[in-house]
Amino acid sequence: EAQLVESGGGLVQAGDSLRLSCAASGFTFTDYGIAWFRQAPGKQREQVSYINNKDGETHYADFVKGRFTISSDNAKDTVYLQMNNLKPEDTAVYYCTVGVVTSVDATWFDTWGKGTLVTVSS
Repeated sequence: EAQLVESGGGLVQAGDSLRLSCAASGFTFTDYGIAWFRQAPGKQREQVSYINNKDGETHYADFVKGRFTISSDNAKDTVYLQMNNLKPEDTAVYYCTVGVVTSVDATWFDTWGKGTLVTVSS
């Protein structure tokens, strides 16, 4: 059974950095992609970034390009999200999920961790 555990959230000030971790187990890590989503209070969950562990391909939402970097440590079955220059609007619970990434799209399974809260004060 696939399991994902997020960590690394916290309370920071605008302009600060955080690194989130997503530890995966229960599946062959390098066969799948891992995505980060976030959900702010009163808003829908939105995709932030993903990485295809097969080939290292990455993708970012426009609102984080240039500030966030996703990376993967295949030896540890862990994906990281380095978040720099954080803004108050980045405040949300951040979740990771697993799925299949192809050349035309990415499909995410309904498997989620419990999330990690990021709060950015102004």
